[in-house]
Amino acid sequence: MDRTHLDVLIVGAGISGISGAVHLKERCPDRSFAVLEGRSDIGGTWDLFRYPGVRSDSDMHTLGYRFKPWRHEKSIADGPSIMEYLRETIAEYDLARHIRFGHRVVRAEWSSTQSCWTVTARHSDPSTGAFDEVVLTCGFLFMCSGYYSYHEGYTPDFAGQERFQGPIVHPQEWPEDLTYNGRRIVVIGSGATAMTLVPALAQTAGHVIMLQRSPTYVVARPSFDVVANRLRKILPDRWAYAITRRKNVFRQGLVYRKTRTNPDKIRDLLLSGVRAGLGTDYDVDSHFTPTYDPWDQRLCLIPDGDLFKAIRSGTASVITAHIDTFTEHGIRLQDGSEINADIIVTATGLNLVTLGEMDFIVDDVPVDFARTWTYRGLAYSGIPNLVSTFGYVNASWTLKADLTSEYVCRLLGHMTAIGATRCIPQLRPEDAEMPKRKWIENFPAGYMERTMHLLPRQGDRSPWLNPQDYRRDVKMIRRGAIDDGVMTFDAPEPTAAPAV
Repeated sequence: MDRTHLDVLIVGAGISGISGAVHLKERCPDRSFAVLEGRSDIGGTWDLFRYPGVRSDSDMHTLGYRFKPWRHEKSIADGPSIMEYLRETIAEYDLARHIRFGHRVVRAEWSSTQSCWTVTARHSDPSTGAFDEVVLTCGFLFMCSGYYSYHEGYTPDFAGQERFQGPIVHPQEWPEDLTYNGRRIVVIGSGATAMTLVPALAQTAGHVIMLQRSPTYVVARPSFDVVANRLRKILPDRWAYAITRRKNVFRQGLVYRKTRTNPDKIRDLLLSGVRAGLGTDYDVDSHFTPTYDPWDQRLCLIPDGDLFKAIRSGTASVITAHIDTFTEHGIRLQDGSEINADIIVTATGLNLVTLGEMDFIVDDVPVDFARTWTYRGLAYSGIPNLVSTFGYVNASWTLKADLTSEYVCRLLGHMTAIGATRCIPQLRPEDAEMPKRKWIENFPAGYMERTMHLLPRQGDRSPWLNPQDYRRDVKMIRRGAIDDGVMTFDAPEPTAAPAV
C-alpha cells in the first residue's frame, strides 16, 4: 500500500483542478501538491463527453482561464479544441508530473490528532486492469471533482423501454461505433445537450426529432467574437483577451440582472430572436416559449443559429408532448400519436453529486454536507482544511473556479504567515438562528432540484452565502479578508505524525 504525504491534494484534473494546480504552482511554490484523477486523461467533462457536436455553451473568453488567453477565432469551441487548450495549459505550466491518473478517490478522513487528511484512492493499472488501494495524507484538501456523477447520466424510468428494438443511448455514454447515417433519431430532452446534438446529428441522419416535455429559452449568437478577433490584430494576445473577457463578463451579468428586474422585456427579446431564426410561420409559442421566466432555468445557446437552420431545412423538427410509452419501433405519446425511430437518445440530464461521490469523515464522524452551511460558496461550516469548487449556473464555470483557486492560495499564504495549520469556518453566535436557504435559489432546474436536499445550506448574511453572482463573488472571495472572524485558525500539536 503506497503512502505519501503532501501539503495539498487536488481531486480532479478537469478545468477546475487544472486551475487549482496552476495557481498553487505559481502562488504557493513552497507547497507540495498532487492532482488525483480517476480517469486516464485530463479534461473531466471534456474528456468524458464524446457525443456528436459536443461544444461549450459559454464563450471561451470566460470559460477559459483568467491567466491563459484563448487564441482561436471561434469563441464557442468544440470539445477537441477545449481539450487542446487544457493540454496546452498542462504543458505551459509543467503540471504533468503532478497528476496521477487512474486514482479514484473514495474516502477522506480528517484526524485532529494527526492534523491532516488521510485520503484513500482506488488505483487502476491501465496495463493490467488490476486495482490496488493507495493512501495519501495531506494538510489541505482541494476538491475539484465537478458536480455530477461520472458513472451514469440521469434517465427517467420510461415505460416500455425494454420493448424498443433499436439502440437507446445516453449522451454521457455515447458508443464510438454507433452508426446513424440516414437513420431516424429521436432525441428526448430540451437542454443544452439536446440543443447541441440535434443539429450535429441532422447533418447526416435521415431525420432528427427533438422530443421535449416543455420548451426552453434559446438564444442564437455567432460562434465568432468579432470584437475579440479585431482586438487580437492590434493588441498583444493577453490585452485583447483581458478586454474581451471583461466585456463578456459584463454582458453575462447585465443580461442575468435584467432577467431578474425586467423578465417580460427579456422574454420578448429572446422570442423575437427565435421568430427571426425560424420564420413567422413557425409555431414558436408551442415549441420555444417556456412557462417560466428567462434564467429561472439555464438559457441554451444556439451558435450561428445551427438548430434553426436544421429545422428550416427539414432535417430536424421539434415535438412538444408527453411520453406515454416506448414501443417496438419508437415512442407513443400521451395523445395517442406515435413517433417512429431507429435510435432514441435520452438527453435527459445529469445525476448531481456532492464532492465527488466519496465519503468524508471528520474525527470518526461521517460528514453530512446537507447539515453544513456554505462558507463563501466554497467551504463548509465545521469542516477543517477543505475547499471545493462549484461554478455558476448562470455564467461560465471557470469564473468561479479561478476565484476559488485564488482564494485557496490566499488562505494557505495567510496560514503560513501566522503559523496556522488548521482553518475551520465556524458559526458565530449571531448566526445560530439564520434561516436555512437552498444552496442555489431561484433555479428550479430538474437536475438541481433532484439533489438539492443533499447540498449545503446558505444563510442570509455574508459569508454564509452562495450568491451565484460573479461581481459579488469578486468582492467576497477575491477581495474579502481572509481572517474575517468566521474562519478560525490554530496550530494544534499533532499527537501522531502522518504516515509517510
